[in-house]
Amino acid sequence: MKLYPAFSSLALALALALTALTSPPLHASTGPGVAWQAAAADADIDRYFVQAKAEKKPVLLYWGAKWCPPCNQLKATLFNRADFIEQSKAFVAVGIDGDGPGAQKLGARFKVRGYPTLILFSPAGNEITRLPGEADAAQVMKVLQLGLSSGRPVKAVLADARAGKKLNANEWRLLGFYGWETDEQQLLPATERAATLAQLAKASEGADADTATRLWLKSVGSMAEGKPADPAGLPRLRAVLTDAAQAHAQMDVLTNEAPDLVKALTPQPGDARTALLADFDAALKRLNADTSLSRADRLNALQARIDLARIDAPKDDPQPKGIPAALLAEAREQAGRANREVTDGYERQAVVTEAAHLLGRAGLWKESDDLLKSALARSHSPYYLMSQLGGNARKQGKKQDALRWYEEAFNKSEGPATRLQWGSNYVAALFELSPEDTPRIEKAAAQLFAEAEKDPGAFYERSERSLKKVASLLAGWSQSPAQTAAYTRLKTQLDGVCGKLDPSDAKAKSACDGLLKTKKA
Repeated sequence: MKLYPAFSSLALALALALTALTSPPLHASTGPGVAWQAAAADADIDRYFVQAKAEKKPVLLYWGAKWCPPCNQLKATLFNRADFIEQSKAFVAVGIDGDGPGAQKLGARFKVRGYPTLILFSPAGNEITRLPGEADAAQVMKVLQLGLSSGRPVKAVLADARAGKKLNANEWRLLGFYGWETDEQQLLPATERAATLAQLAKASEGADADTATRLWLKSVGSMAEGKPADPAGLPRLRAVLTDAAQAHAQMDVLTNEAPDLVKALTPQPGDARTALLADFDAALKRLNADTSLSRADRLNALQARIDLARIDAPKDDPQPKGIPAALLAEAREQAGRANREVTDGYERQAVVTEAAHLLGRAGLWKESDDLLKSALARSHSPYYLMSQLGGNARKQGKKQDALRWYEEAFNKSEGPATRLQWGSNYVAALFELSPEDTPRIEKAAAQLFAEAEKDPGAFYERSERSLKKVASLLAGWSQSPAQTAAYTRLKTQLDGVCGKLDPSDAKAKSACDGLLKTKKA
């Protein structure tokens, strides 16, 4: 799964009537499925934990937002499963819409950033585990059931593992399928993660083969950010790729981390890399054709094939050379088929955005643009697609088209946290593509500060990061009298926003006062 933190990844209002294209939002909690309870403030959460303790039930907390593709993927593949709905009777299901009034404060409380994040708590309110939202729905269900049956915090399990204590197979699985991408340093500092996972992989050998392999793959892949690994691991990776059952079990790791794995184990082009790429492509072809996987997961396998085909091309090359014509034809055909066949609104948000992205990675920009434009009218969050169109135009050097799409995406975006994020993206695009347009930059930044004034959660979590991004750009901006004057006006406006904050909210006051406190030379 690709998280949507700003990045993700991975915002989404968790609507639960999953059969309709225009289901009610998260807070409606209607329909025959899971009895989700919406949380928009600390008081809501505290009430649900009191309920959970009284009923002796764990709490499953979901954090997401309306536009977020992997969040919509969860709606289309996990939250509507009969076994998940039945299992939900055993826990208190709590959903946080990232655009809710107090959602960003709750994000700070629970240390969540990327959308989606799923956290399982004990009835007493202790965190048991974070679920791997990037895995396929069947695997997530197994991990959820493990967490429910164990009730033991994964933090304690990790401490025992690091101390050399004996773990059973289920405890190893909790570690292997922990949501490391959404850990936010709850278990480990990010700098220690790759080495620790490698140690766990070695320690788990003999207890559970799939878990040991998963931990090892993660330690070599994205957690190590493609740094060279012990080349002795190359036969192990090739064995996973050539074994259909193993490749299926590790599907999410292989598709999401393919380039990192290849670069780590074969740092330089040559015969070893060529052989590994051939094995990888064959495994990804099988996953792409595996109808037991969701359509988004199958498209992710196709995108991994494209990423590997362009592995030696410059990272941002808009027209990568060497992608086989047959692979380009597959990209066109599968993207077109997905656009024609998918009818569920949540699945469309996940699948169409994935298809458009892989088309762009293949250098098929017209096809990507056409797909996104054709989907605008049917998307419940068209502003996300508009941002993709802006990104497509920027990568092709079409500056004015890019700015037009980024501006329209900001104007059409909905929800306080989303508007701050989309506004900050628009301001960043202006600084990159049209830094001399002082009036336009000032107008966009002023609009963003006005949005912050209306949002009591503007100086927490994702919203605070959006405002910090804009402030950092403005801090180095004053290069002319007109820019200096604009900066002064914006600082005066922001000072007014800070002055209206609740004096008892020291966190928000400090964050606001610090935004334009100093300027870079």
